[in-house]
Amino acid sequence: MTTNYFASLQPRSVWFHFAALCEIPRASYREAAIKQHLIEWAQARGIAAVVDAAGNLILKKSASAGCESAPGVVMQGHLDMVCQANAGTLHDFERDPIRTVLRDGWLIAQDTTLGADNGIGVALALAALEEPGLLHPALEVLLTVNEESGMDGARGLAAGTLQGKLLINLDTEEWGHFYLGCAGGVDVEVRCDCEQEAVPDDYALLRFDVSGLRGGHSGIDIHLGRGNAIKLLAEALRDLAAHTDVRLIEMQGGSARNAIPREAFAVCAVPSAAVPGINEWVEHRLAAWQQRFAATDAKVGFRYELDEMPVSNAIRQPERERVLAFLDNALNGVAQMSEDFPGVTDTSSNLGVFSLQRGEIKVTFKVRSLCDTRADALADKLLVFAQSYALQAWKDGAYPGWTPDPSSRLLALCQQVYAAQFGQPASLQVIHAGLECGLLAASHPHLEMISFGPDIRGAHAPGERVEVASVAHCWTLLKVVLQALARV
Repeated sequence: MTTNYFASLQPRSVWFHFAALCEIPRASYREAAIKQHLIEWAQARGIAAVVDAAGNLILKKSASAGCESAPGVVMQGHLDMVCQANAGTLHDFERDPIRTVLRDGWLIAQDTTLGADNGIGVALALAALEEPGLLHPALEVLLTVNEESGMDGARGLAAGTLQGKLLINLDTEEWGHFYLGCAGGVDVEVRCDCEQEAVPDDYALLRFDVSGLRGGHSGIDIHLGRGNAIKLLAEALRDLAAHTDVRLIEMQGGSARNAIPREAFAVCAVPSAAVPGINEWVEHRLAAWQQRFAATDAKVGFRYELDEMPVSNAIRQPERERVLAFLDNALNGVAQMSEDFPGVTDTSSNLGVFSLQRGEIKVTFKVRSLCDTRADALADKLLVFAQSYALQAWKDGAYPGWTPDPSSRLLALCQQVYAAQFGQPASLQVIHAGLECGLLAASHPHLEMISFGPDIRGAHAPGERVEVASVAHCWTLLKVVLQALARV
């Protein structure tokens, strides 16, 4: 095990499973090892385990004696996790276990993502399957693959695969809230092959780095106004180009379309005579950002260093101007707040990934909305904007939102159970993130669905953490809800 304190955490069965998830790498498209582990675990306990054509793992357990007539329940989560690490952190997400610390009641991965999204939900469902004495209806546990990379598992789930009538999604991150709706989304991909030219001999090679930003989830954190490293670097280079000649050779930022970029770098060539003034310019630019982002990204960093590599080809100046202008001006952040759910983002865009290598440019945006037509409309605006800069652009990976149903009987039962267990009503919410419920509703329209989960902070960014006490509350709620549904 990566730590020796998991055995002391309560509930022990949930943390036992989460500890195993931390040991076994599970990046998107790399879930084979965790699936094999869970298949062997299920078979050893007489729990049926099947893998469908899309690669999803489905575990099944018969109803408790006398509960066979109760509607079947599906518990659902996803196996993969977002893999992000701080610059300079030596961590191989295909080999290394997640390193965790326990601090002030929170389990934390300090330098990488933790995978509590959605490992805790998976652990809760597994613990429920083996809980001794738990009265329950027929249970199915649907563990999807590649959720973080495009919801491929939920997208590929064949109609009629699930037999249950009720679905509990365990992939939300705020305890005390029942979620009954979520945003849909679509990716916007932008490409361009830029012409290159030789850099003059009397130019020096510099590398610029933006770092120290908090990043976060491109849906639930998008309204917080955090800095986007790609946008900041493009802004800075445009400013530098107004003072001296800048030849752009390479630039990269972000690593996932659904995470706010925390770091970005660019390799540029500038006239050797301009180098002595670069330090003052960098300090001035950094001071401006520190003031601008004092409340959201106080640790923002900006630095440069001379690069000893041989000067190579750069993209032509007109190409540099239009690419940096596109990045600087592209729609990013909140486009519209919800009129129906106060404080909830309705529609947004995240410039998640940018790459310029050997003249080839690749850009990915994640567009989200509580209304599918508004997501599509914003994506179309990005297409037109990209095309106005002579860039190729198209939409990809669209998935539907989950339309709220406040009259759901499942919701009513869960509200009753929550109030009885915790002495106060649960809040009802929709989330500006892409739960798989929308896709599952498309293939299984008969399902009534609800979602809840523990307190998770910083998902999709290093420093992700989960509150231990809220996991225990979720476990209590899940058990009591299953017992109540067994008596329906």
